[in-house]
Amino acid sequence: MILPIIFCLGILLITFSVIALTPDSIKSAAGTVFSAAEKDYSSLYENIFVPVNESDVVDTVKNEKGEPVIKAEAVKYPSYGVQFGEVIIKGCGIDCPLFMGDGDIALSNGAGVYYGSFIPGYGGTTLIAGHNNTYFNGLKKAERGQEIIIRTSYGNYKYKIRETAVKDALDTSSYDLSADNENLILYTCYPFDEVGVSSKRLFVYADLIDGMAIEKNTAE
Repeated sequence: MILPIIFCLGILLITFSVIALTPDSIKSAAGTVFSAAEKDYSSLYENIFVPVNESDVVDTVKNEKGEPVIKAEAVKYPSYGVQFGEVIIKGCGIDCPLFMGDGDIALSNGAGVYYGSFIPGYGGTTLIAGHNNTYFNGLKKAERGQEIIIRTSYGNYKYKIRETAVKDALDTSSYDLSADNENLILYTCYPFDEVGVSSKRLFVYADLIDGMAIEKNTAE
């Protein structure tokens, strides 16, 4: 007697669940699992970014060639996980916060500078990562000749895209962190419509066309 009652209750419960699962509720549930929506972790990180306008005067000194460079004391070198700027690529629809380091909090809120590379102005390679399904999704529109702007609290830097390339994720020849010239590399997982970790990366290589160097003797 008890088993038939339990069986009937089970059937009723399943029937109610199916009826309750409207298209909207199913879509909502799927969105929770597969959503690439940007999440806000702003309470978990420090932000030292204060935009520098073109008309702002930055403290400078003369280098050995007599050229003006940003004074060391004018640059607050960002610690790991700190937002210190923003990345803008108008042609790709990208405008996102820039962090030092490429950990989870940084990449959940913007793009991150690989900790083994340099921040703009130090005369080396700046290697920046971003997720392909959120902040760096626009890199699929990246083309040679487009401009990339990186704004920081100590100055603004403008780069021009030289080339793009798809390479293996483990290919360390994709970047040169020992380069002695100011250059920028952005990268993200590839292809863009792939879910989860992929074995390929899209690299965007760009050269500096405008932006003041930082006093050399202050390199961190």
